[in-house]
Amino acid sequence: MASANEDGVDERTVDIKEEDCERLTPEDVCVKLEDHEERISVFKEEEECKGVTVAIKVEDLNGFSIGLELQKHETEDIFKQDACEESPSSLQPWSTNTGRLTAQENSEELKSELSEYEEKVTEGNGRKGEESLGSVGISPGDVECDFCTGKKFRVVKSCLTCMASYCQTHLQPHYEVVALKHHKLTGPDRNLKEKLCVKHQKSLEMFCKTDETCICMMCGMTEHNSHEKVELEMEREGKQKQLGVTLSEIRRRLEKKEKKMKEMRRRVEEMKVGGIKITLHMKLSVERVMEEHDKSFTDLMRCIEEAHKKLTERIREQEKREMEKAEGVMEQLEKEINELKRREAELKELSETKDHLHFLQTFSSHCVFSDDGDSLNLTVTADFSSDDLLKEVSGLKKHLEKISQWDILPLTPSDFCPLTLDMNTAHRDLHLSEGNKKVTRKWTKAEYPDHPDRFDYWPQVLCREALTGTRCYWEVKSSGGELVIGVSYKGLSRKGDGEECCLGYNNKSWSLVWSHSQYSVHHNNKETEISAPYSPRIGVYLDWPAGSLSFYSVSHTMTLLHRFNTSFTEPLYPGFSLDLYSSVTISHLTPCDH
Repeated sequence: MASANEDGVDERTVDIKEEDCERLTPEDVCVKLEDHEERISVFKEEEECKGVTVAIKVEDLNGFSIGLELQKHETEDIFKQDACEESPSSLQPWSTNTGRLTAQENSEELKSELSEYEEKVTEGNGRKGEESLGSVGISPGDVECDFCTGKKFRVVKSCLTCMASYCQTHLQPHYEVVALKHHKLTGPDRNLKEKLCVKHQKSLEMFCKTDETCICMMCGMTEHNSHEKVELEMEREGKQKQLGVTLSEIRRRLEKKEKKMKEMRRRVEEMKVGGIKITLHMKLSVERVMEEHDKSFTDLMRCIEEAHKKLTERIREQEKREMEKAEGVMEQLEKEINELKRREAELKELSETKDHLHFLQTFSSHCVFSDDGDSLNLTVTADFSSDDLLKEVSGLKKHLEKISQWDILPLTPSDFCPLTLDMNTAHRDLHLSEGNKKVTRKWTKAEYPDHPDRFDYWPQVLCREALTGTRCYWEVKSSGGELVIGVSYKGLSRKGDGEECCLGYNNKSWSLVWSHSQYSVHHNNKETEISAPYSPRIGVYLDWPAGSLSFYSVSHTMTLLHRFNTSFTEPLYPGFSLDLYSSVTISHLTPCDH
């Protein structure tokens, strides 16, 4: 039967029915185009067919399509066989979504059968059919059509049933042929192979709930035979609900974070008015704190001044009383001196008299002396203890000195220095962990390769970062025994047990040694002991341009332990030395920490 459409294109439909054939399975069917005149033969290899109708429709030779429909009337099994569509350059393979048809074998066989006819049809036409249907050439990153030969065209859809990708031209049968319309199309997918079972090369069509993995039909009948299995869609429904719960939680957290970010941006915008300024709330808070501190120190200074004034007045009053007392004593002494001089003259006169009777009669009265008493003693007594006063003043002085050590650092987030331990410098007793942010000293040796920068005697490690020309702050947390934190030039020696290798014991390094009992700082083999309470957190502030290296004890406050003032000439590398079973962790700092 032949007909012509309105465009004058020859259109033929050939129906062949083999009534006298025995039953034929789809695996045994081959369709062959014998020549350009669309002669078609249906044959079997081993068995004869029965009740099988083959319909092939050939349209425009520049972009024709072939439809194959297999109808099996005497079986309840329904085989969904893909029809193949072919432009003048290639042919689509047959496949099934049941896994029972050998799609690749049928495709290769059919493609081989039609190759001669395809060459005749496409001769002189090239890619006109494809170009006329809107196929687009390949660009970098595009997925290539699996059926384009010669010039490759860009994939517009991938078929999860065929497990193949198609350009616009080769995709047309999926929209036109009834047998293909039910196929699952998706966007261009270059990873279709991942949707095939690695072991059996079959489509992954089921989900094993026992092993929580996707499987093919063959897997379901073999190693997963006794497992609980469901269809992908059913498992997707369950997982979709879980995903919904997770998504809700993510959205809740996202909303919370976005709200916080919005608030932070608002505060930042407020701070940017006229440059970087403190917001009114912060300004009032700072002013209130400043007022409280000013009042406290003003009261303290007033108390000191009043105490000094009162003490001075009391000393002056005491001085006045003692002076009056001294003047009274002196006046009394003067009277006694005059009296003694008078009596001295009388006794001298008596001793020179020639009248023996007068001498004897007056002798007794002239030789009697009154008691001298304590009139010649002068004792100055104060109504307060000078020693107690000195002790109180000394204690107050120490408190003020302690307050002066509360060094307030002008830290900003840009000053926080993220450090990473350099494995190439670590002694083999030191084990790095937590992304090279923590170091622990153990008995066991780490299997580090030989390296010229590695310490071979002192249990030390340096950081990778070279700090120069800037201000940096970092903190560490310690546990265990004695620990050393410091900085050094790159030229610090690494080999041997000499002091030229040890942090703080040469002119190339500076260090703080701390334990539960005491602190000490070292540079160029000079030690300075420090009295301060133990803290497991130590902060280090390096002001390289100013030549300042400060160590702080960090708790709810920052207490300055020691500050080196020098002139740095090279980049500095933070480093650590550890006692056995001690560990040091470099803290991750955020603006909320300070």
